[in-house]
Amino acid sequence: MSFTRPPSTIFATSRRGLFIGASGLVLLAACGNDEQSAGGAAGGTASTGRPLPISAIPDQDPEVLNRLYDDVAARFAEVTGLDVSYTPVTEYPAVVRGFEVGDIAIAWMGGLTGVQAAQRVEGATAFAQRDIDAEFTSLFIATKQSGLTAFDDVDGLSGLAGHSFTFGSETSTSGRLMPQYFMDRAGLSLDDLEGEPGYSGSHDATIEAVASGSFEVGAVNEQVWKATVEAGEVDLSGVVVLFRTPAYYDYHWLARPDVDEVYGAGTLDSVKELLFGLDPSVPEDATLLNLFGAASFVPTENGNYDQIREVAEELGLLA
Repeated sequence: MSFTRPPSTIFATSRRGLFIGASGLVLLAACGNDEQSAGGAAGGTASTGRPLPISAIPDQDPEVLNRLYDDVAARFAEVTGLDVSYTPVTEYPAVVRGFEVGDIAIAWMGGLTGVQAAQRVEGATAFAQRDIDAEFTSLFIATKQSGLTAFDDVDGLSGLAGHSFTFGSETSTSGRLMPQYFMDRAGLSLDDLEGEPGYSGSHDATIEAVASGSFEVGAVNEQVWKATVEAGEVDLSGVVVLFRTPAYYDYHWLARPDVDEVYGAGTLDSVKELLFGLDPSVPEDATLLNLFGAASFVPTENGNYDQIREVAEELGLLA
């Protein structure tokens, strides 16, 4: 989706990206479209004539993400005075690759994908996170038929041996990286599971896979679990929460170092001012915050994700 802010209203036009191959290479046609005119220089941003491309990891149902990031793109357009193009992707690596080659300028990343992208783009900056992202957690969930019951200590994960198991995406922080890290701490190898672990692709899919009995156990982002419970759209009567992991840093907004150079001086500052100024007492702001499952956005920095980087190196996920 592409958004620009004329003097009195916001118009949305559809835009599709081209995705090629398993590597998830993203070719965003919008990035080279210098013929499109940008909006006025709101927020002190200089008009460059090219849209600001944003994207996000596909960690939830596409309908949910499209609604969320269409709103984000519209708000970014409003404060920067630029056309803002949001392109959905179907795989986590596609966001990292698009960010690496410059087809994505600002992206909503998980901890691992943000670390991967920052490693590939020198000077990339993690600049904002939700209030909940400094104390993020994963849940291990299981079918009641598995016979597994809740436990309070990491060591309890050793009891998953002999059960079928699914992660989310292979490069999800809360759906794979940190769950596997805590499994390793408990002495549980992937070889101890029944069969090969699954990779559902998203947290929603993990919940549905466990609820349906396709896998006995799964690891899921706690925020998505809570949203699923509240929505009541999935029958969770046969599912039990086994364990909540210790907290870690996770999701964040990541920007390329050339954002202001390419899209106009003050572009990144305008985005920061919007995010940090969102007020839950303002209906429009509350809607956006609710879609993110947050009460506010706060500043962050690359160093907050050092633990994620170290765990990713241990598991060989930074190559």
